[in-house]
Amino acid sequence: MSDFFLQFVWCAVPVYNNPATVLDVVRRCCEQVPNVVVVDDGSDIPVQELLKDLPVTVLRHEQNRGKGEAMLTALRYIAKQGGAWMITLDADGQHDPADIENFLPAMQAGPNAIYIGARDFSSPNIPAGSRFGRRFSNFWIKLECGASVSDTQSGFRAYPVDLLSQMKLRGRRYDFEVEVLTKTVWYGLSIKEVPIRVFYPSKKERISHFDQWKDNLRLTHRHAMLVSRRLLPWPHKKLVKPAETDWKVLVRHPRKFLAMLLKENSSPAELGLAAGVGILLATLPLIACHTVAILYVTTKLKLNRLLALNVQHLCAPPLVPLACIGLGFFLRNGSWIGREDLRAVASNLHQHFLNWLLGSVVLAPVLAIISGLVVFYIAAAVRRKGVRRYA
Repeated sequence: MSDFFLQFVWCAVPVYNNPATVLDVVRRCCEQVPNVVVVDDGSDIPVQELLKDLPVTVLRHEQNRGKGEAMLTALRYIAKQGGAWMITLDADGQHDPADIENFLPAMQAGPNAIYIGARDFSSPNIPAGSRFGRRFSNFWIKLECGASVSDTQSGFRAYPVDLLSQMKLRGRRYDFEVEVLTKTVWYGLSIKEVPIRVFYPSKKERISHFDQWKDNLRLTHRHAMLVSRRLLPWPHKKLVKPAETDWKVLVRHPRKFLAMLLKENSSPAELGLAAGVGILLATLPLIACHTVAILYVTTKLKLNRLLALNVQHLCAPPLVPLACIGLGFFLRNGSWIGREDLRAVASNLHQHFLNWLLGSVVLAPVLAIISGLVVFYIAAAVRRKGVRRYA
């Protein structure tokens, strides 16, 4: 790696109360790159004093603002210094700074991407919560932007400074790392991974600042907002010229689009979600628009469109619409609709539209969850059977 390229590479280390590890982590970062900035995010320990003998810049927040805010502070500083790349890693010793060398060739070859260090989870002492959290986060990132990433929760990353500085990001704590990946794809960049090692101390020695309630609520809120934004019809601003979208393929090459539908291959979770979306939208009173709505939503979320389009037939009249109307009538009047009135629904449907709407709002999520779980377990069972057959 040329010294000229390294002049524009910075390592950023956010720190919040990691007295036992921060000195060693930062010292080893200095061995890899010439430029290191440490952001003390309101620590109770004297970070500046601990690092006084190292050639690093220490920036301090007087109060704890969150990991995302710490990285944005580092980003603004690096941009002012003319840096082109910002490599971030945690100060708790989980990441090995020697793995920075894994990022450098990829960074030099492809500037329009964010590089994530994919952790080796075969290491000892990996918490069960971290394994589940990684799978959960990977699923939602794929739903929000369509990118398949194996380790969306890794904090060991390389960001192009100029492009990251142009992104509008709202997350300021752990939700920053979720949001930035989704918006990376929205803005036209790509997400690429490099292998890294990971170290987890034993449970007694482990220090974590992740609040199980507050931070999980923040992450849930951020995922909900990102999914909702993706469903909106207006496009995202592009920092990098995008490839042709599915909708353009649909308009210009309908045969190619049909072939795309038939070749879709999804995980059990994605198949379950596609079935749930199909049932949810098919239950709502979207008269003569169900197919269009399902195709739109599943295309935006990159779900299995063929499955979603087919499961909607389970909600075809008369059973599900009548059930919604009956439930809506009960919720509005406190009694069930009479048998004769129910038989006459088809001839005076306009009079029962409000009942239909109210009942579907209650019944649609229930049917969606049931159908999604059924499809998920069936798909998972089929996949396990296939794996055993070819093992």
